[in-house]
Amino acid sequence: MEQESRKLLETDRLILRPWQDADRAPFAAIVGDPHVMRYYPNTRDRAGADAWVDKMMAGLDAGTSAFLAAERKSDGQLLGLIGTAHIDMNLRGNPREEIGWVLASRYWGQGYAPEGARAHIAAAWRRGLPELVAFTAAVNTPSQRVMEKLGMVRDTEGDFLHPRIAENHPLRPHVLYRIANPAHS
Repeated sequence: MEQESRKLLETDRLILRPWQDADRAPFAAIVGDPHVMRYYPNTRDRAGADAWVDKMMAGLDAGTSAFLAAERKSDGQLLGLIGTAHIDMNLRGNPREEIGWVLASRYWGQGYAPEGARAHIAAAWRRGLPELVAFTAAVNTPSQRVMEKLGMVRDTEGDFLHPRIAENHPLRPHVLYRIANPAHS
């Protein structure tokens, strides 16, 4: 995995960059918001948010993750995370990497998630990745709309019960979306 191409990306409005200690408090506010985290089994307290940041930092250092901090260029505000990471569970077709995002609710509906995701998709294609997948709770239609805006297609045969979510939990059923590298078609 090309380390440098995974450490900084820019779009018209965003800087996608490695995490900094200054991001911890604003990220904790984002993932502590029940509305933002309504499609996750729970919110994160400060310790849980810090652990998530630590995991993303370690993944970036190890080359297994590029879940980057999404910063707005115009004012330096942390919007949340956008990025890619190696997949550590069995999914249909054994895809290598996923793409995902979590943004503060005040930034929803402004095109930031697709804008940042497109930059990560382009970087994945430059690295020669044959495809990317995204997955979310079946009830999370807002994220599914973002996936479709990105040109991702739902793989209904790949829909699954998330192994890390308790049985009978309403968020356990997940949908799987895919996008193929056009150079590999």
